[in-house]
Amino acid sequence: MSGIPHDHYEPKTGFEKWLHSRLPIVGLAYDTLMIPTPKNLNWWWIWGIVLTFCLVLMIATGVVLVMHYTPHVDKAFASIEHIMRNVNGGYFIRYTHMNGASLFFFAVYIHIFRGLFYGSYKAPREVTWIVGMLIYLAMMGTAFMGYVLPWGQMSFWGATVITGLFGAIPFIGPDIQTWLLGGPAVDNATLNRFFSLHYLLPMVIAALVAVHIWAFHTTGNNNPTGVAVRTATKEEAEKDTLPFWPYFVIKDLFALAVILAVFFAVVAFMPNYLGHPDNYIEANPLSTPAHIVPEWYFLPFYAILRAFTSDVWVVMFANWISFGIIDAKFFGVLAMFGAIAVMALAPWLDTSSVRSGRYRPMFKWWFLLLVIDFVVLMWLGAMPAEEPYSSFSLIASAYWFAYFLVILPLLGVIEKPLPRPATIEDDFNAHYGGAHTPAE
Repeated sequence: MSGIPHDHYEPKTGFEKWLHSRLPIVGLAYDTLMIPTPKNLNWWWIWGIVLTFCLVLMIATGVVLVMHYTPHVDKAFASIEHIMRNVNGGYFIRYTHMNGASLFFFAVYIHIFRGLFYGSYKAPREVTWIVGMLIYLAMMGTAFMGYVLPWGQMSFWGATVITGLFGAIPFIGPDIQTWLLGGPAVDNATLNRFFSLHYLLPMVIAALVAVHIWAFHTTGNNNPTGVAVRTATKEEAEKDTLPFWPYFVIKDLFALAVILAVFFAVVAFMPNYLGHPDNYIEANPLSTPAHIVPEWYFLPFYAILRAFTSDVWVVMFANWISFGIIDAKFFGVLAMFGAIAVMALAPWLDTSSVRSGRYRPMFKWWFLLLVIDFVVLMWLGAMPAEEPYSSFSLIASAYWFAYFLVILPLLGVIEKPLPRPATIEDDFNAHYGGAHTPAE
């Protein structure tokens, strides 16, 4: 948003001038808080502050938990029980951390789908979108490794299944799997490695978040119309924007307060609702659970992983054309990561010249189906790998890929968009009747 004319920080006192010439941190904070923001942002834009809060919450509670956790297969489970029973407030910190991961992913999924609907991935924000996808991948890795640390039954067998996916990679897979595990099977070396990485990756996420914020402060915020802020003069820019502080900060803080009220109600009254009871049984390599289920936020991609079995024609074709290198297991791994990759490629797969889905009548219906498809995949991921769930998973997986690889490119060619407002100011006046002048 550097191209939008606005007032920058100017130090006034001698100390401010001295500090600004050596470390312009006050100026950076001022320019961030006072940055001109499109005045027509709706409530779908409040999830950024929720995600920032979640990151801080997870790091803060994680630091406290690690003071009492013992990363050893003989002591990990007992140390969790020690936190829950003996550490002052330990149960609350543990439940907050555990459910905080769910809030984190709930917010990021809404954030991603909002970006997909309003075209926030389109030029000049492609790099912002890619950095966001990298944050999402880092979140997935961090959450998976964190799920292993309690060393319950689901922790152990979840680690066994997921690390086994890397073993499906032709030629180098077994070596990668052994390197990840630190040995031939999930054991103490695995727990130590996952503990170290679970503690490190949030710092990587924090760095990527800083880059993500920097990126959209450079290119500017998208808005529900997809129309760019006018930058010819300062007067025009002021008609399209408002300072981030206090208008959007207060709005975001109000939304955060409402969401946290619900979140802490869950933590207080139903903290184990989203967990699995088998994870309160200590890990036993000799006893396999009847049904291994990952956390809810992994379920859509877990369903895609399991959908492509050896009797699916596309798997058989891939196996034949690769001379047997790509088997069903490896194809499932490719499909799972490919489902994330096609989201990352949305800036280049969407051929429409219209940014916002608000003005794309055909796109709205296909996008609604995508959201329903994602929820259905989540449900299917929790179901047993048997009929009719296997067939449903295959159909839902096929639509996910068809949306990004076929429907999105075609819509840009065949769809006739609706008229868009000429400016952000026009859209704001249409919704709020022109009562947009801030109080002095």
